[in-house]
Amino acid sequence: MKSLLFSNDISPACEYCESGKLAADKIMILCKRHGPVSPYYFCKKFVYSPLRRVPKKQPKLPTFTSDDFTL
Repeated sequence: MKSLLFSNDISPACEYCESGKLAADKIMILCKRHGPVSPYYFCKKFVYSPLRRVPKKQPKLPTFTSDDFTL
């Protein structure tokens, strides 16, 4: 049984494909098959690599004072 690190509804993108690598300009992806492409481009050779996926940053939690919890 395969373990899923993320959900089943991952849309393919070169940003997290095994064949892609981040270019020096930090915007484009260097694909082994197609050369420089957009991070959201994908081809039929797309192979998902969970280690290339960058998680979104967590939002900062608001700070509370003791006055927020008094009635």
